[in-house]
Amino acid sequence: MAKLYFRFGAMGSGKTIDLLKVAYNYKERGQDVVLYTAEIDNRYEVGKITTRIGLQADAKTFNGDTNIYREVKSIEPKPACVLIDEAQFLTRKQVLQLTDIVDILDIPVICYGLRTNFKMRFFEGSLPLMEMADKIEEIKTICDCGAKATVNMRMINGVPVTSGPDILIGGNDSYKAVCRKCYKRLTHHVPGIEE
Repeated sequence: MAKLYFRFGAMGSGKTIDLLKVAYNYKERGQDVVLYTAEIDNRYEVGKITTRIGLQADAKTFNGDTNIYREVKSIEPKPACVLIDEAQFLTRKQVLQLTDIVDILDIPVICYGLRTNFKMRFFEGSLPLMEMADKIEEIKTICDCGAKATVNMRMINGVPVTSGPDILIGGNDSYKAVCRKCYKRLTHHVPGIEE
């Protein structure tokens, strides 16, 4: 029975490596997979899923208008699995489409992405994935202090910032994975005050 999976983690946790490993395992067994990534992610090349260590694979892209269910339904032969990178950029409607791929087409869907933005708020696609996924798994990484990193702290010229647009595409130059305690310390959080 097919399921919808959401595998999330802070930046640098190895989400993309895990996605490419899963794709390789399917292909090694002669099974086709469909890979998607967000069209907005242009850090390396649009239509490429690329790890920080340089491994990459071609992928279909999605934006807010993409009907992923319709695209996957039209693929022949039917893929064994759908893998989605940068799933935080999905819309609620697209997450519902993923549930249809699972429930109607009986194809497992595995989504990889961030849970929250640098303001510690859910991304548009992450909240419905947390609500609707059959299985949720955290891919862990650690903060400099040794605790589990859960926050993607935005950095501008090496300085932590807490304001700005919700979406800013970037890698190690723009973000640092930290624990909540270090995030508060480094951003000079004032206790009892919501930002």
